[in-house]
Amino acid sequence: MKRICILALLMFSTSHAGTLDSVKKNGKLKCGVSTGLAGFSSPDSKGVWRGLDVDFCRAISAAIFGTPDKVQYVSLNAQQRFTALQSGEIDVLSRNTTFNLTRDTVVGINFAPTTFYDGQGFMMRKKDGVTSAKELDGASVCTQQGTTNELNMADFFRTNKMKFKPVVFESNEEVNQAFFKGRCDALTSDKSGLASERTKLKNPQDYVILPEVISKEPLAPAVRHGDDQWFDIVKWVIYSVIEAEELGLSSKNIDTFMKTTNPAIRKFIGLSEGNGRALGLSENWAYNVVKNVGNYEEIFTRHVGNDSPLKLDRGLNRLWKNGGILYAPPVR
Repeated sequence: MKRICILALLMFSTSHAGTLDSVKKNGKLKCGVSTGLAGFSSPDSKGVWRGLDVDFCRAISAAIFGTPDKVQYVSLNAQQRFTALQSGEIDVLSRNTTFNLTRDTVVGINFAPTTFYDGQGFMMRKKDGVTSAKELDGASVCTQQGTTNELNMADFFRTNKMKFKPVVFESNEEVNQAFFKGRCDALTSDKSGLASERTKLKNPQDYVILPEVISKEPLAPAVRHGDDQWFDIVKWVIYSVIEAEELGLSSKNIDTFMKTTNPAIRKFIGLSEGNGRALGLSENWAYNVVKNVGNYEEIFTRHVGNDSPLKLDRGLNRLWKNGGILYAPPVR
């Protein structure tokens, strides 16, 4: 029995060798992000990447290195993103990517928990007087190649017995420019993406996002198949920012809990041992995440919520106890 236990431990250790070791050896996390989507991942005027997706890269860095700044951002379009992950060009993909069955299986990747619940919609010029997506029979619609938007759009028009003309481009920038230059009647994408693009305009009031939500778009980071330890780390880093909000821990107050007797908080911030060892990280990994990046509410608010130009309502992205569907298993 003792020999079997030792063998099992050796096998367990071997299966855990991989991406974490590579990231530590390189001294940085290679994180795949978008080519520029305000609120999610885009460089600011100084070239510093910012956004909700970017903060999850920073959170993983904080969990591993104790600092959020050891990240190399790799800008990828929709067609490049999965190949870059599969080939090892990046360690994690955090790029407004929809979690679905085909991608989670055939493409050879594992999706971490959803970081933003979204849905696809349509944007129109207000002057066209369209108030519903069901008025788009015969419309030309701009969309991006290699995304779930293409199939969702086709399904929507077919289901509603309407005709349409798809106008497809490779990059998100090409899609948006085509719409704003009048090459198509409507633009379709995730509603958060439409809101993001509208904020860039000098005259955002001239465009309207139609009320219909035509799909489920759970956006989540992803890792390669075959490295369970790395999948666990990325998964629990995401859960940690959700759990932190539920526990009332934030980047501003977490230091005040260092003498707490609350067992859940003590386990979370590493005063009680076990979580770090289970993941192959330091015991204070979750403390480092929250201290350096914040809880989910902080991340949402500054990038896509009330403190951002997008000013999106949290909606489904509220905690489960506040009417949303964000829920983290116990971090213990």
